[in-house]
Amino acid sequence: MKDTVYSGVIYESPDGGKTIYSRNVGEDISKRVLFKSNEEQKIFIRWQKWRKILQSSIDNPSLADAIEKAEVIYELARNHDS
Repeated sequence: MKDTVYSGVIYESPDGGKTIYSRNVGEDISKRVLFKSNEEQKIFIRWQKWRKILQSSIDNPSLADAIEKAEVIYELARNHDS
């Protein structure tokens, strides 16, 4: 089972991301609730993937360069939309 702490909430998935439960940090596991929104699950899974990508970029210069380029594009788009 994987646990990830994010904004005071623990997200747990007993089956590799197909089913996701959430509970507050420090709360008993019996109080966890099913993450019902399919869109929230997709965002959570994508966030987990980006976390792994960022970790991998530490030892992969090509990946680090691609991430840096993506960040520049993001900032340019964000500034353009403002």
